[in-house]
Amino acid sequence: MSFALSLLDKSPIYENETAAQALQHTLELVKAAERLGYHRFWVSEHHDMDSFACPSPEVLIAYLLAQTQHIRIGSGGVMLQHYSPYKVAENFNLLSCLAPGRVDLGVGRAPGGFPRSTRALQPVPSETVIPLVDKLLLLDQLVHDEYRTDQADPLYGLRAKPSPPKPPELYLLGASVDSAETAARLGLPYVFSQWISGDDEVQTQALAAYRTKFHSSRLPAKHVIMAVSVIVADTDEEAERQAEEFQVIKIFLENGKKLRVGTLELLNEFTRQTSDKYTIEQKRTIIIHGSYQTVLEKLKRLYLQYEFDELMVSLELKTLSQRLDALREIRIGLSELVRS
Repeated sequence: MSFALSLLDKSPIYENETAAQALQHTLELVKAAERLGYHRFWVSEHHDMDSFACPSPEVLIAYLLAQTQHIRIGSGGVMLQHYSPYKVAENFNLLSCLAPGRVDLGVGRAPGGFPRSTRALQPVPSETVIPLVDKLLLLDQLVHDEYRTDQADPLYGLRAKPSPPKPPELYLLGASVDSAETAARLGLPYVFSQWISGDDEVQTQALAAYRTKFHSSRLPAKHVIMAVSVIVADTDEEAERQAEEFQVIKIFLENGKKLRVGTLELLNEFTRQTSDKYTIEQKRTIIIHGSYQTVLEKLKRLYLQYEFDELMVSLELKTLSQRLDALREIRIGLSELVRS
């Protein structure tokens, strides 16, 4: 058995760097990933954050597609709660016309930011909140050039043009049993974000739920992508020190909504932006860390435990040269398990 190897890059802005430099590093990484035979390369969506440079995956995807030849490029992911499924479908259909067979549409369930940016993205309160599942269903129909057949439906006959030779591939991202069950019920490939969960038991339950409940009339088989954060260093001890910086901090709002942040700095920013009551739950993030040998052994054991179809790596390293080195060493080290 084997799995595909892919990369997620969040375009991080590190100390003494600009957003323009961070985006240039993303370009260098996608070129390197293509040369090394990585299957796909995804970019993330973050709003009003000093530490990440990309609020608009579709814009960055267009640029990266133009700078590469064959690697699949997509979103990890578009935060659909903010947007019209119709406009998202139009954007990604257009991308798929420009680069047929190379575009992925990963959809995230989180806001991608904090209260201030969420208010700005959704400035007009709506009495009728459209459930995310309904948005996903419509998005799935639109990217596959299907339309509502009920003439009484206000969207009867709606189609998202242009129609590409090959539609973008739709994925659901998540870190819970609920997200896994949603992906299974809708018949979508599922991306489990291990570092967001912070819980081995949830990971096991989520993948089991997806595999047992999956049903699709369109997708030939279920598809699991395991998304992991990775830190590599010269020694296990140095990697351990770096990994200690990362936390999963769950914020439970009084209205029932839940957010996750990865550092105390981000938690402090959240508290500055909200007057709502909340409680928090804090635990250490699950990060694959260690020397190269240790990291490779951990990734191999992870595959033997979960037998995922694809491994998507996010490199939590603070210089471009470190990320490029890790990209190469992980690809070489997993070569006997990786299919191109």
